[in-house]
Formats: sequence, structure tokens, C-alpha cells
Amino acid sequence: MDQIIVTGNGPLSGDIPIAGAKNACLTLMPATLLTDQPLTLTNAPRLSDIATMTELLRSLGSEVSALHDGQVLALSSHDLTTVRADYDIVRKMRASILVLGPLLARAGEAVVSLPGGCAIGARPVDLHLSALEAMGAELDLRDGYVYAKAPLGGLKGADITFKFASVGATENALMAATLAKGTTILRNAAREPEIVDLADCLRGMGAQIDGDGSPEITIQGVDQLGGATHRVVTDRIELGTYMLAPAICGGEVTCLGGRIDLVAAFCEKLDAAGISVVETDKGLTVSRKGDRVRAVDVITEPFPGFPTDLQAQMMALLCTADGTSVLEEKIFENRFMHAPELVRMGAHIDVHGGHATVTGVERLRGAPVMATDLRASVSLILAGLAAEGETIVSRVYHLDRGYEHVVRKLSGVGARIERVKA
Repeated sequence: MDQIIVTGNGPLSGDIPIAGAKNACLTLMPATLLTDQPLTLTNAPRLSDIATMTELLRSLGSEVSALHDGQVLALSSHDLTTVRADYDIVRKMRASILVLGPLLARAGEAVVSLPGGCAIGARPVDLHLSALEAMGAELDLRDGYVYAKAPLGGLKGADITFKFASVGATENALMAATLAKGTTILRNAAREPEIVDLADCLRGMGAQIDGDGSPEITIQGVDQLGGATHRVVTDRIELGTYMLAPAICGGEVTCLGGRIDLVAAFCEKLDAAGISVVETDKGLTVSRKGDRVRAVDVITEPFPGFPTDLQAQMMALLCTADGTSVLEEKIFENRFMHAPELVRMGAHIDVHGGHATVTGVERLRGAPVMATDLRASVSLILAGLAAEGETIVSRVYHLDRGYEHVVRKLSGVGARIERVKA
């Protein structure tokens, strides 16, 4: 099993290219199931989760080809061979549930295993299912699978109010509604850039969608969708992660392709902590204004609030801040599992339920640590950049789900980092 070894060595300098968004691409790929025409995605990230979604779509009969070193995905679902998404594939990744809505809308039926993924909370799929039921779907949960059938004549438009702004449920309902008969209104819909990106792609395929990016999305169903070519939006979580590298250990780094509108709430916290963020034609240039960052309080919220997927990385920064910070996690339970590992590096962190109190220290110390999930793994790497001595991060297979070429990107701006076989 691989490990990543990081040795703290001072300021960073240079450019880091930011990939296409994993969470956007994993949503865009199932959109191929809505049409028998080709769908081409450019700026695709090269990640293990993308390979898992590729495996799942191929198991349904879709053709998926990775071109140009994997940055272009050519998809075609002209001849689906099954509507069953098996447990052996779905268990690897929660985003697999996103084939349910498209299959049901196009084929009229679907059998999809309940999904797996990172152990950062229950994250139930009840909102996905209730939205599809509102469109007339008949659902039966048994033996760990969702058995779904559309009514005679297909799904029907519906007025759906989510009890909270679920990204996945909004995406599943949005895709299903494009082929439903009549008008669907999604209220309290998620507003994330990945939702807007999906809507842009679906419009390119012929869907009629208004209001994406707001809490109310209106979809007028059409009889069929066609093909399209779509560029995947920049990954705002990878962007925020690499913005923290110079914030933690000094220097100046430009994150190529970055945009402030994707990470506005995050940038506000960086500014409060004493981090400069300047938007240019190339992207976002980040530098630390002083020798030590200031403590700030953080509350994770749905977009446009502070992203839960940047909470672990922000905690790594605040471990060396001047003062005491409080981080409140309001999206997922069990998302402070990285805290004990940071404590092994000399951090002062006290966790009580959904709150973590971080009292900054002047310097972290390198130590052997273990990644518990995707974002926790990269937070430990960031902490290692600021630590004295060597940090060895184990179980880095989590990292491959969400970050491409971490070692290459960080070493390219001067970090001392390598990946080795344990």
C-alpha cells in the first residue's frame, strides 16, 4: 500500500493547474443514459472515482472512451443492455446512485444497489427516492436494492420541495425531470456550481431548464434529448485545497483556472486569516500577508456558504494560527476524524460533537499519520508542508478518488513530497 512522505521545507512558488471538478464530472457522466446520442466531456479529471463511474456505465451497456490522456470522455448509451446497477460496483462510490433518475426516465425502470463511499456520515438517499415518487415512480426497497418503475407513459412533472438542499437529490431529480411529462419545480434545490454545470450540459442536450443556481429550478420535460460536447467546470475543492498550500507554509502560488465566484465564502475566511487572494487572467494568486495566520471561526454550510469539503484542509491551516478557532460542521456527522491525526503532529484540537476548537501552535511536528477519508488525507499532506521534519501519510488510496497528480503538482511549486510503496 502506498504512502506519501512530506518534509516541511518553507515557502512555495509557482503555478498549480486545477483540474475539472470530480463532483461535476460524476454527475455529468450519467447524463449519457438520458439519450442515444453521443455525449463528450472535456476537462475531465483523471481519478479513481471517474474510473468507477466508467465501470458502472459500461456495465449498463454504455460505451465510454477516455481520450487525450483521460481529459476527454466520449460517452454513448445508444444501446443499453440492462437497467441493473450491481452492488459490487455501486458500493465503491455514493455517486453511483445518480444513474437511478436517468435510467428511470429513459428506460422506465431501474434496479440500483444502495451505495457506499466515504464513512463520513449516513447520507441517506431518501430525498432522491421521494422526489422520484413525486414524479409517479413506484419504488420497492429490498435486499439492498432500489427497484423502481415509472408509470405507464413515463414520469410526470411534479412540484417537489426538498426538506434540505441535497446536492445529489437535486441532481437525480433534475435529470429525471428532463424527460418527464409536463413541468417539474424543484424547491429548496441545491445551488452548487456543479448543479449549474449539469444544467448547462443538459440544456446543450436540448433540455428546458430555468433557475439553476437558485433555490427554485423549473424543468419543462421534453420528448427526447440529443448529444452535446461540454467542458467540466473547474474543481472548486481542489482549487481551495491548493490555495491553502502557500497559506500554510508561505510563498506565492497561482492556481491556474481558479475563479473567486467558485470559492467566495472560502476566500472571505482566508482574507480574515491574513491571506491575500488576487484574481488574474491566469487564475487565483495566493500569498500569506504575515509570518503567521490569524485564527478565524468557520461554519460549514451548503453553497454559497463555506464548503464542508474544505473543512479538514482549513483545520490544518488553523492548527498554526495565532489564537483559537472554532470549526462547526453542519453538513456531515463524523467529519472530524482527521483531528486525532493532526493532534499526533502537535496540534491542539478539542472536538465536541459537531464543534472543533483549535488553538494554534507555532509549529507542527512531522509524524506517521493515517488518512480516514478523501479530504482528511489531503489535510494531512497540507499539515506536513508546515511541519518540522518528516510526515508519513498512510492509506492514501482515499486521495486518488479526488486529487490527480498531488505529488507532481505540489513538488512543481517546491514542496518536498514523494509517493512510495510501504
